[in-house]
Amino acid sequence: MNRTADRRILISGASIAGPALAYWLDRYGFEVTVVEKAPALRGGGYAIDIRGTARDVADRMGLLPQLRKAHVDTRKISFLDADGTVVAAVRPEAVTGGAEGLDIEVRRGDLADCLHGLIGGRVEFLFGDSIATLSDRADDVEVTFESGVRRTFGLVIGADGLHSNTRRLAFGPEEAFHRYLGYCFAGFTLPNDLGLDHEARMWNVPGRAGTLYAHDPGEDLHGFLTFAREEPPLGAFRDPRAQRELVAAQFPDAQWEIPRLVAAMKSADDLFFDVVSQIHMPAWSAGRTALVGDAAYATSFMSGQGSSVSLVGAYVLAGELATRPDHATAFAAYEATVREFVELNQALALEGSATVAPRTRQQLDARNAVLRTRTTLDSERQGRTASTALELPDYGHAG
Repeated sequence: MNRTADRRILISGASIAGPALAYWLDRYGFEVTVVEKAPALRGGGYAIDIRGTARDVADRMGLLPQLRKAHVDTRKISFLDADGTVVAAVRPEAVTGGAEGLDIEVRRGDLADCLHGLIGGRVEFLFGDSIATLSDRADDVEVTFESGVRRTFGLVIGADGLHSNTRRLAFGPEEAFHRYLGYCFAGFTLPNDLGLDHEARMWNVPGRAGTLYAHDPGEDLHGFLTFAREEPPLGAFRDPRAQRELVAAQFPDAQWEIPRLVAAMKSADDLFFDVVSQIHMPAWSAGRTALVGDAAYATSFMSGQGSSVSLVGAYVLAGELATRPDHATAFAAYEATVREFVELNQALALEGSATVAPRTRQQLDARNAVLRTRTTLDSERQGRTASTALELPDYGHAG
């Protein structure tokens, strides 16, 4: 990657994968621009886990002291039956595959702030804009932004999430790569009138789950309503009213805190609705455009590994670009290094769905029986194996 033009890189997306990639590319001497459609960084948000190989990436970035300070330290997950009776209460690591005392749990926005703090002033950010067109030429990529500005870059990297605009422009419609896992969910915040403290409570009936998640007793709760559905509700994606009606219809129950969760969902100004899904692609690059993080290989929230996989992917992609002679060789090495790790972590979502929202009474009873008699689930052991399945390459003082 010695051509000066090749070292000008545009990254689309400023959540997790994008800033992490920007950090490493800047460290290796690349000229980096990040474009983000949102007007500013998104703060707060639900908690995400950084474990296994991703923790090693954070350590190499010098982020561990900051992340430890931001650690939200969820101490207990209580599983409830239909009338709200506690079936079992366990440490989060019993479900997620984490290692108590090693893994880090932070608000998504806190991780984004830490990443941005590493590169602020060093990397060009274009907020409130996005890519309108890509023209991949022999020696560069001509990019036209929605603002009308036209610029040329050596490479373009899509780090713009599950519904990636970059992927659509460079690889085609999302439907070719989208794998629906049979669930929908709604996330929102609501007042912590229950005084919950560093814990989660999960209510289950077959095929449905209602969850309250607390960081600190003085903060709002994060509420989630998750339900099984054979086909994705395509008509609701761009219609917030239809989303609220669909979710409410799935939870008519007058049990536990479900009526309160439904009422909060209906009035929430921060409602996030989506399907539980993954992205599976035969290749993560095409010409001078490549993808990283959820844009290339979304694992779904039921895997618990989305942000960790994104951090690892960003580290490897930057390292390969810094040490290989050209972008095509670098893209191929990135994929060869990371793909097995990605697939192992994507597989966790199947176990995760069986834990979060078992579909049948038989499956729910079986999960509850395990919870009552054991301190860990099978998904915990699989999660621990998957999260540490890749030994990080050492790219030394590349660039």
